[in-house]
Amino acid sequence: MPQVKANGIDIEYETFGSSSDPTILLIMGLGMQLIAWPEPFCRELAANGFQVIRYDNRDTGFSTKFDNVKAPSVPSLMIRSLLRLPIRVPYTIRDMADDAIGLLDALGIASAHIVGASMGGMIAQNLAATYPKHVRSLASVMSTSGHRSIPGADPLVSRHLFLSTPKRPDREAVIAHRARAIELIGSPAYPIDEETRREMAAISFDRCYYPAGFARHVGAIVQDGDRRDRLQKIAAPTLVIHGREDPLVPLAGGIDTATHVPGARLEIIEGMGHNFPVELWPTVIGLVTDHAKGSDAA
Repeated sequence: MPQVKANGIDIEYETFGSSSDPTILLIMGLGMQLIAWPEPFCRELAANGFQVIRYDNRDTGFSTKFDNVKAPSVPSLMIRSLLRLPIRVPYTIRDMADDAIGLLDALGIASAHIVGASMGGMIAQNLAATYPKHVRSLASVMSTSGHRSIPGADPLVSRHLFLSTPKRPDREAVIAHRARAIELIGSPAYPIDEETRREMAAISFDRCYYPAGFARHVGAIVQDGDRRDRLQKIAAPTLVIHGREDPLVPLAGGIDTATHVPGARLEIIEGMGHNFPVELWPTVIGLVTDHAKGSDAA
């Protein structure tokens, strides 16, 4: 896959569809690589008349790693956040939004439809609030406004993702831990069998296993805090998509996001958790492409 230098780092990316079509930029979430947007999903999205771009956020995949910066302790970050103590982080969600803009600029793309999932939604929200001329439309998926009043993750999910680590740092242990995470955050109405979960975890591990990046991403999320004021500055047509059964970022986060973005539309998907089960691809792709086309037409 190609790389560009943008915002002072190297960014790994991949495109689908024709460069003459409007662009959809996909931004993935916490510790996730660009392959978390599955290739068939991207190709189906592009088949609706778009150039689709997926990329590795900083500290994931083949984009620049911040090896020279010590990764923060995730439990310490969570405690300091609860106690409202100052938090020092290597970089911020706003820096990651600058990465996305840098990628578009490097590719000569003046504006794009921005789709962010989970932490990617937080990046997308910051991007839309800060760079309105670059944003044709915004889709914030399974994300949140970051306000303290919003319920947190299911305790079982939170313990597994943020407070537990594989008993051994070898491939098998990491794959087992990640496969369990996929199960815990998944969509109750669309379960993924164990073999597929393990295959997904193995592909991710073999491409790039980098836990320090995950910790630095958590720091960026915690530092970003409440985005309500920034959400109110978003002028782009905005679609908020959220699963009713999301155990990692509860539905309240999506509702609050839609409440604070002027004119935003909220779409709640029944039976959906914190993932993109293949059974829901037609629904999600339909919502995103209809929103993008409607925004361009308007």
